[in-house]
Amino acid sequence: MSFDPILAEHRFGYGHSIGLRGPESLDTMLAALAGPDHAQAEYPLPPFRHIQDTFVLWRRFQRFGRANPDSKEGKSAAEKAQNIRREAREEHAQWFIRHQLRRISTRDGLRERLVAFWADHFTARGKNLLLSHANPAYVDETIRPHVAGRFADMLIACVTHPLMLHYLDQNASAGPNSRLARRNDRVRGLNENLAREVLELHTLGAGGPYTQQDVRELAELFTGLGATRDWGFKFRSAMAEPGGETVLGATYGAKPSMDHIRDVLTDLAHHPATAAHLARKICVHFVSDTPSKALVAHVTQAFLDTDGDLMACTATLLNHPDAWDTTAPNIRTPDEFVSASLRTLGIGADALEKLRLSDVRKHFFRPLRRMGQPWYAPGGPDGFDEADAAWITPQGISARMDWAMTVPSRLMQNLPDPRTFVDHALGGRVPKPVRFAAQAAENRAVAVGLILSSPAFQRR
Repeated sequence: MSFDPILAEHRFGYGHSIGLRGPESLDTMLAALAGPDHAQAEYPLPPFRHIQDTFVLWRRFQRFGRANPDSKEGKSAAEKAQNIRREAREEHAQWFIRHQLRRISTRDGLRERLVAFWADHFTARGKNLLLSHANPAYVDETIRPHVAGRFADMLIACVTHPLMLHYLDQNASAGPNSRLARRNDRVRGLNENLAREVLELHTLGAGGPYTQQDVRELAELFTGLGATRDWGFKFRSAMAEPGGETVLGATYGAKPSMDHIRDVLTDLAHHPATAAHLARKICVHFVSDTPSKALVAHVTQAFLDTDGDLMACTATLLNHPDAWDTTAPNIRTPDEFVSASLRTLGIGADALEKLRLSDVRKHFFRPLRRMGQPWYAPGGPDGFDEADAAWITPQGISARMDWAMTVPSRLMQNLPDPRTFVDHALGGRVPKPVRFAAQAAENRAVAVGLILSSPAFQRR
């Protein structure tokens, strides 16, 4: 098989959109990926700094209010703290809308899919209060700039970001022989969470060529990575374990520093086991739960030959005939299904930007949770399951059908004619039962819902 413009949008983007011309060739797909990020520019999100500042302000008012619960000033401060939290929730809903609009309006669907893939690979979540809203900013700062760059740069950006350090409890990790531990016996000590996930999830993979000793020494090397009180990044030398650390047979300098941490992350990024782990994961996500050995080997070699150049890996994947197999074995995740539906329906900024927080919760946040994929909120650092079996469940399929039958008509005054929409949504490859259902349904809402719920639309 070779390049197919319809399959290109459905498998490597978020489907066809009326009024937007799809990619004409592999070269145009890759050129768009290598070019400017127009979607981010058109629908920008606030930086992580905005969340840091909001958190500091909220904490100041909250503490004053708790310390002075009976005074006029204290009550005013408590009210301001509540208002900040309410405004943060409303902002978070608008960030979700902009996130969707990027996918709906882009001509560079491949970039958006790669951002989603790598954001899941480097899962990080805020575990309390306002930091639970920080994921979109984290992704914009650590993932988007590097999807066509070097994996090592993405790895370093993610591992050292304050949200990742918070999520994997790195902020409290201190070397057993650090200056702080020697001065204060109440210091919690070494935490191996970040080191373990870097080896097991982010680089070498489960079953990779590392031992528990490698985990411990990498954890000791990571001591010093942390966040300030306002959640800015800081290397805290007083918490760093002195002396050299040996990881996978390589020893990193006796004096703790960020340079050694960057060195070990770069070496892990270039390791052959990392190449094999990431190549298989990429092939599973974009092509099949059971990709051919030839495809995985092809992408692995591209990774090794280029020291983890992700643009080269993507090009290698797209140039392999397996990528264009029309059997469509993979099911869309709930997040992808919702975005693809919005894009295919042609729902735009006018309809989405006027939605209130309650609307976003009703139409998106709650349905996605029922489908099994709450927005940027997987159950653990390993992200969401890639296997189709994780999504093909009675509850998940029922939730998809319910969303498809009800939400489009709430977002659009005039739903498209299902007799023509079915060809548009399925790229002209319409199974007879789906075409019959589109024509025989009792009304447009039901017909559109049946089209979006069909296996032909659910799979890519």
